Order: sequence, then structure tokens, then C-alpha cells
Amino acid sequence: MSGLNVGTPKKETNPTVKKHNARVEINGELCKECLLCIEACAPDVLKVSDTLNKMGYHPVEYIGEGCTGCGVCFYVCPEPGTIKVYKKIKAA
Repeated sequence: MSGLNVGTPKKETNPTVKKHNARVEINGELCKECLLCIEACAPDVLKVSDTLNKMGYHPVEYIGEGCTGCGVCFYVCPEPGTIKVYKKIKAA
């Protein structure tokens, strides 16, 4: 039975990440590792950190590029103030 992967499969990051004018900031100390934001993120730009926060959770973090600024992660997060989404507005 070697080679059998038991448990939840890890979501791989998208190798064809497009450049967008948006970014996500996540307060890792408030994150409680519910993973709702990762499941909701269509461009797949969020991941679970390898480090623990002060509460003993692995917080979610932004991979650094590819955010579309849709804000779905912000809306699904049950912890107020944990996720902020910034989107650049083009000048007219």
C-alpha cells in the first residue's frame, strides 16, 4: 500500500498565475485555520503557512501574486479584520 495518499489532498498552486493589480493582506495572528478562504479562492493564490501563530494555528498566507481582487476570501472569512483585499484603480 505504499504510495497511497491518505487524507485531504493538498491544493497545488496554479503555475500559470496571471499578473493582476490586486493583493491580499492576511493578519496571521487572527487566522484560525478554517481554510474557507482557500476553498473560495478561484485564482488559487492562498496557502497554509508552515509556521504557527500565537494561538497554535497554521495561518493562511498570500503567495504574493495573482490576486484578482474579487474579495471572496474577505467575505467568507468568519474572523472580522483578518483579511483585507486591495485593488488598484486605474486613473481615468
